Amino acid sequence: MGQYFGAEYVTIGEAPTTTVDNFKKVSVLPLIFLIFYEVSGGPFGVEDSVQAAGPFLALLGFLVFPFIWSIPEALITAEMGTMFPENGGYVVWVSSALGPYWGFQQGWMKWLSGVIDNALYPVLFLDYLKSGIPAVGGGLPRIFAVLALTLVLTYMNYRGLTIVGWVAVLLGVFSILPFVVMGLVSIPKLEPSRWLVVDTHHVDWNLYLNTLFWNLNYWDSISTLAGEVDNPKKTLPNALFYALILVVLGYFFPLLVGTGALPLDRELWTDGYFSDIAKIIGGVWLRWWIQAAAAMSNMGMFVAEMSSDSFQLLGMAERGMLPEFFSKRSRYGTPLTGILFSASGVLLLSWLSFQEIVAAENFLYCFGMILEFIAFVRLRMKYPSASRPYKIPVGTVGSILMCIPPTILIFVVLALSSLKVAVISLVAVAIGLVMQPGLKYVEKRRWLKFSTSAKLPDLNVPGDDDTDPIIR
Repeated sequence: MGQYFGAEYVTIGEAPTTTVDNFKKVSVLPLIFLIFYEVSGGPFGVEDSVQAAGPFLALLGFLVFPFIWSIPEALITAEMGTMFPENGGYVVWVSSALGPYWGFQQGWMKWLSGVIDNALYPVLFLDYLKSGIPAVGGGLPRIFAVLALTLVLTYMNYRGLTIVGWVAVLLGVFSILPFVVMGLVSIPKLEPSRWLVVDTHHVDWNLYLNTLFWNLNYWDSISTLAGEVDNPKKTLPNALFYALILVVLGYFFPLLVGTGALPLDRELWTDGYFSDIAKIIGGVWLRWWIQAAAAMSNMGMFVAEMSSDSFQLLGMAERGMLPEFFSKRSRYGTPLTGILFSASGVLLLSWLSFQEIVAAENFLYCFGMILEFIAFVRLRMKYPSASRPYKIPVGTVGSILMCIPPTILIFVVLALSSLKVAVISLVAVAIGLVMQPGLKYVEKRRWLKFSTSAKLPDLNVPGDDDTDPIIR
């Protein structure tokens, strides 16, 4: 993003990076595709937007929503991620602005929403395969398939972030290509009038907004890997910019093809429908390619999300928020304990339906984003001279105004949540509220060892000094 959107790089002192030098760092191209998979992974999962609201609103949503949500979140991630280039990301942002208690709450809610999100990918993977392999549609074969897939992808995360990054590049190219081919094959069948179909009296706003929100958020997740990035002060903003373009095109173009080439039947637009569209447009060979691409895409999303979740736990442990064993790395430089905890959460949640998973993770994610927006504005107001290698070219008022539209959207998403999802999510939030004092008690009693890495900058800055930089 760097020189883009009119923003500029500024340097007020140097922010120390906290990457472990013994392990290879992630360069810009793998980082672009890691972000792509953190946020998107392709159009798999956007089908519900057409079922909920029809072609016109679905297409409009994926053009307008990035301006309301994705761009502000990506810009904030670029500024804050370069301000705090360490593993832990948004946990560190909130801790520095609001204190360690709220930093822990941020970490708990975002980790839990990330694990819930990761439970989607085995579900989506099998939903795409079941039209060609009906046996994985339910019962024991589906259970064993979820377990096997989770174990294989978890092992890939264990082997190293650099491997995960380049695997993401290969999977990304493979996942995007069949939609390019489908677009070319569909040209004779396109009828532009189909794109304009809208029926505002029959719109499922809850499903529509949740689908848009789920498919276009999680830009901040890459911040938990900032300590593993090569030259994060420039690499991170640039990668976010190119990933943003890739994500928006990756959604809009396939929706344009699918809704324009076939007569509308909204009931058919659900998980896995793009493989059926491919068969109608190009034949069985294209359907199998789309299904293989879906499988590869879900693999990419799984490994990217698990990397973010596990390194977040490592970063929290380095800050003394979690027991020290969470900060231990494997011989490949990966956070073994964090990977095992994240994988266990995925297995426990994979029995939920697609819509239930999306709604629950969106609810928790919303709470975390509110804390991020507050932290962003508060740090701008209290520490204007802190080192910001990448700075959004707006002042305090501009920072507040930029956060208003996505905040309104958050409250709309929360208001539309079902009672079941709200209750489950609020119980999860309540667990975090008591977990942090509980861990402090455990630390005080010395039942487990906690420690803060000496390599990290001090976040305990004077609260009444407006010029004292946070990172010194």
